[in-house]
Amino acid sequence: MATITFKSDPVTTIGELPKVGTQAPDFVLTKNDLSDVSLQDFAGKRKILNIVPSLDTRVCATSAHEFDKAISTLDNVVCLTISRDLPFASARFSQSEKIDNIVMLSQLRDDAFGRDYGVAITSGPLAGILSRAVVVLDESNTVLYTEQVSEIAEQPDYQAALAAVN
Repeated sequence: MATITFKSDPVTTIGELPKVGTQAPDFVLTKNDLSDVSLQDFAGKRKILNIVPSLDTRVCATSAHEFDKAISTLDNVVCLTISRDLPFASARFSQSEKIDNIVMLSQLRDDAFGRDYGVAITSGPLAGILSRAVVVLDESNTVLYTEQVSEIAEQPDYQAALAAVN
């Protein structure tokens, strides 16, 4: 369990992020077109998992824009932005915010991702959604970098995540 804050008030997550050097847990998440995908759908690519509480916040929108811009210059790298938002909402967000290079994924049908990656918030007013975190995986899904953002309202360390993916 990780203790983080939301507007300075402590909240907890269900567990810890996967450890660097371990195999990332597989997942089934839902794309904007309602199709399900797993890590296997991104086989052979390095992956940035940009985990966010909700795209309806300015902080989450900023992180999507930052990774969208950065990912456009990288080869063989995919950025997956993962939230509990419905696929319809993330599709609207992508269109209105002109996000073109990120794959938006929803934890729509199964809570396993939040549990397996340790990012499901279990206390406080945001209980049930995902904490803000970044996990970077290599082509074979070995964890290269993790960051559990300690204050939900703050940005992740983009430079560290991008350095890990290179």
